[in-house]
Amino acid sequence: MTARPRLSGPPVIRAMTPADLPAVLAVQRACYLPEMNEAAAVLRERLAQAPDFAWIAAVDREIRAYLVGYPSRLGKVTPLGGGFEPPATPDCLYLHDLAVAPAAGGRGLGSHLLRHALAVRPGWPAALVCVQQALPFWQRAGFVERRLADPAQAARLAGYLGPARYMVRPAG
Repeated sequence: MTARPRLSGPPVIRAMTPADLPAVLAVQRACYLPEMNEAAAVLRERLAQAPDFAWIAAVDREIRAYLVGYPSRLGKVTPLGGGFEPPATPDCLYLHDLAVAPAAGGRGLGSHLLRHALAVRPGWPAALVCVQQALPFWQRAGFVERRLADPAQAARLAGYLGPARYMVRPAG
């Protein structure tokens, strides 16, 4: 078993910039199965579409976690590898991707990023697709699984590997 490096500084949450994308991609590769990794061009496009909804968490000046999302509509799923489609009249904050580098696990970076994102749109519900082993994290944060009534959105959800769940956190 490899020892985790000691991370000494407090987390710094800030807006993601295009210059952060190589480090963000490295965190993504460390967290997801290869089939779940999204291309740099997709991340760059998302950042351009919703720059006010992408953040990183740095510890000791290194990016250790990130969260990207955008204003969306409840019941709408962003396909894996697809672009963001901000609607004219959003009613929720869609959290597309939250990843914490394994070496930084247990420091609360995911929770810090989530609180930061939710504070940007206070009073809005939030929605996401839960993948891999993240279900307990999202449940602790108040998200509950919700069935998708629209077959097109259910098909988008089915495009994610493994058990993928559409989850919603009520407003407030």
